[in-house]
Amino acid sequence: MASVPLSTEQLAAVKVIWDYMNVNHSVSKCDVIIVLGSHDQRVAERGAELFLEGMADWLVFSGGLGNLTKGVFERPEADLFADIARQMGVDDSKILVENRSTNTGENVRFSHDLLLQKSIPVRSAIAIQKPYMERRTLATFQAQWPDLTELCVTSPQLQMEEYPSEATGDLRHVACIMVGDLQRIKAYPALGFQSHQDVPSEVDSAWDYLVKEGFTDYMLKS
Repeated sequence: MASVPLSTEQLAAVKVIWDYMNVNHSVSKCDVIIVLGSHDQRVAERGAELFLEGMADWLVFSGGLGNLTKGVFERPEADLFADIARQMGVDDSKILVENRSTNTGENVRFSHDLLLQKSIPVRSAIAIQKPYMERRTLATFQAQWPDLTELCVTSPQLQMEEYPSEATGDLRHVACIMVGDLQRIKAYPALGFQSHQDVPSEVDSAWDYLVKEGFTDYMLKS
């Protein structure tokens, strides 16, 4: 299907949400890098690059088959991501694989449990996800792993216009995912899944506009 260009107004609203979803943390050395699986293999590359720069002693890949990879990937996200890291030169003995999780909450909990089973003490972590999922990742770690003393969330270093690819789909598709993610950021704290995140009025307005414009493919079903 041919990509449908966004209008100027739609593009502006998507940019507002994209900027909000990026938390822009500075990266510093931590105990472990935890790479959350997805359909974007550049996330794995970012994790391997930071590990090879000496930013952590362990590299965890977390992910089974989720909403965006079930029926697309033949193997769990974490297994594919770990292969990428090995190909980039990461020592296999420093890689841990958690390949059962199917959502962000499970990514966090199952990674925590794996490190506990391996008797690896963790007080600080770098979490890596797609750029537009940084804030949701932050909120999930804060709720599901509250005893971390330091958490940095980062992603492939790409601007919004650079991000779409054959794997991720066009910007309209990415925008639909962001609209769904922002809905979850607002709804999930009440369920205990994520920490509360303040949502500025301009972000709320951009979200309302995109919902009315039909960017609703990944919204929660009421």
